[in-house]
This record gives sequence, C-alpha cells and structure tokens, in this order.
Amino acid sequence: MSRLTRRSLILGAASLSVAAPHLARTGAMPTLHVLKDPNCGCCEAWVRILRSDGFEVTTENSLGTALIRHKMAAGIPQAMMSCHTGDIDGYVIEGHVPSADIRRLLAERPQAVGLAVPDMPYGSPGMGPEDRREAYDVFLIHHGGRTEVFTSYAAA
Repeated sequence: MSRLTRRSLILGAASLSVAAPHLARTGAMPTLHVLKDPNCGCCEAWVRILRSDGFEVTTENSLGTALIRHKMAAGIPQAMMSCHTGDIDGYVIEGHVPSADIRRLLAERPQAVGLAVPDMPYGSPGMGPEDRREAYDVFLIHHGGRTEVFTSYAAA
C-alpha cells in the first residue's frame, strides 16, 4: 500500500506546476472567428500568431461598412475600433489583442463585451517586432460602452 508523505506531496505539486501551463494550452479552446479586410497583412499576421499560440481561428473577409456595422452591433465604441474583429465564446476581440489577454478573458469570464486594442500600436501582435513595441493598453469593453484598462504593455 502506497503512503502519502510530505515529500511525495511536494514533488507532485512541483511536477504539476511545471506541467500545468502545457496542460492548459492543450485544453479545448473555443474557436475564434475573425472578420477582416481581405487586403490587410497585419490582420493575417495576427491570425498566424494566434494559431501558433494554440488558438483555432477561422476568418471571413468583410469590407468597409459591413465590417463597421458588425463592430457597432457587437457593442464596440468607435474610439475602440481597429482593423479586424474577432468573436470567441460570447466575447468580441477588437484589434491586435495578445493571446495571453484572450486566455485571461476566457478564464475570468467578466460581464463584458470583450477586449480591444485600438489604433494598431507598433509592436502589438501582428504590428511589428515586440522588442521595439510602443507602449499600449488592452481595454475591457463593458456593456453600455464604458471601458477600462485590462492590461498595459510598456514600451520595449
């Protein structure tokens, strides 16, 4: 009969802490559906980054007023709008939002419309090298249009 000792408990916890990030990445992640301009290279770059980070992403080309109407219907304030819009598990992802913030949103499940990175900041995912990024914020969009900073990224 196996006996649980303090040492085996500590070793087990240490093993789990090493494996947990990898286990979380292999869990069933909902699909992110992205509406984007078919001619936008930065949108494609963002999608590639998300896919390499373990997200299943589908894309749909949308132009001009149709894309803007979708953003407005989803509850994205004009000041938060960017080049592409994603929908994932009841949330909207507007612009170049990092993978870690999308995962955090899905884990915390706040009562909100979703996340936004307005204005396509240099160095955000899909907008140039991260090691030369400008400072930017990821905003949580609440129902009714109020926003608050969800995550801040310092300049590199």
